[in-house]
Amino acid sequence: MSNNIHWAAWTWILVAALTGGAEAQNSQGTAPAAPVPVQIASAKKIFVSNMGTDAMSTAAFRREQADNKPYNEFYAAVKAWGRYQVVDTPGDADLVFEIGFSAPIVGAGEPTAYGPQLNLSIVDARTHFRLWTLFEPVGGALRKATWDKNFAAGMTNLMDDLKKLSARTESSAENGNK
Repeated sequence: MSNNIHWAAWTWILVAALTGGAEAQNSQGTAPAAPVPVQIASAKKIFVSNMGTDAMSTAAFRREQADNKPYNEFYAAVKAWGRYQVVDTPGDADLVFEIGFSAPIVGAGEPTAYGPQLNLSIVDARTHFRLWTLFEPVGGALRKATWDKNFAAGMTNLMDDLKKLSARTESSAENGNK
């Protein structure tokens, strides 16, 4: 009988802890979004920097004969967007967009699993502080055609994330000026 009381007490404590945790999570989940740095909205000129690739990715891009594919594709996408003027030197820029690619290990099982991703850091050109970082997964593939499709989708998603971030900062700046 004492075992039943013991288990009942533990069950009650567990339910109370979980309920209390859920209430705390709900009250914290309604916090307003923190502001995005105003430099992202106010910037007119950007410099695109090639952050490179990790060792595993470098080998894959070399086999594809596209060593600078993430940089080249991102540079073209930013130019086509037209939101920022792309300049030739970081000294002429308001922001530096550092684009890179990595494939970190995402699973500890056998076989080893990698999570290819595009990495974009937005740096204030004047202070050299990183203001924001975006990561966008790129689906792996065995066939080149599938890889090209997955890479293009990842780049599109990264650009969409950047556009949303830029729009969020623009609307925040407008609301602050009212």
